[in-house]
Amino acid sequence: MQARLEETVQYRLPLGEEAVELNPLLGRPIRLRYTGNIFCTHCGKATKKSFSQGYCYPCFIKLAQCDMCIVKPETCHYAAGTCREPAWGEQFCMQPHIVYLANSSGIKVGITRQSQIPTRWIDQGAVQALPVFRVSSRHVSGMIEVILAQHVSDKTSWQQMLKNQVSPIDLAAERDRLLALCKAELDELVGQFGDKAVELLSDRPSVDIRYPVDRYPVKVVSFNLDKNPEVAGVLHGIKGQYMMFDTGVINIRKFTGYEIEFSG
Repeated sequence: MQARLEETVQYRLPLGEEAVELNPLLGRPIRLRYTGNIFCTHCGKATKKSFSQGYCYPCFIKLAQCDMCIVKPETCHYAAGTCREPAWGEQFCMQPHIVYLANSSGIKVGITRQSQIPTRWIDQGAVQALPVFRVSSRHVSGMIEVILAQHVSDKTSWQQMLKNQVSPIDLAAERDRLLALCKAELDELVGQFGDKAVELLSDRPSVDIRYPVDRYPVKVVSFNLDKNPEVAGVLHGIKGQYMMFDTGVINIRKFTGYEIEFSG
């Protein structure tokens, strides 16, 4: 889903060359039906199975964007000369990244390209977010994430996030606590990569994010289009990449590349 940060996040669902505005559909019955067709989001070819949320198998095994270092950026091997696509790495990984704290199901540390703020926060269902560092590359951001993740989570509990079991957090105070705890390791990292590679964003304010939800689920039941091709019910909310119905929830990103018929 495409999301835009406003007073309440605005969502659009791309369907082919068109997109459906979802916020006005809150409280109304809608239906999604999977046709059985899947198309790779990179090459466009039909595929029987989607890999890494939208790729056919040949693209999955050859593209740099599907490499394990995307999930674990601290293992980046660009400098070793073994990147699958050096030009892609230059464009997407060797670019400024933000290390941030967010509150989605409790405090977590995360990273994203500078150009993906605030999209990344919205995709994770964060209700608060605070940039902490701007760094020179994805690799450096991953190494800082590993350091901070010794003291806070680097994952979101999607069930808690969808139930809205989230209490407000003073992210600035948590940032200062983590910086004090990790000072020696962070200083060592700056010594390794240089002052210009790591910039502390001490003056950035925390961002609050509101989602279009009129009712949160008490029990989270997840739809799987591979097992049941139809999702139908009253739309009660959208948070992260999840659509929440009175009948269950669906992670739209999980089914990227699936051909869907929409009615509502």
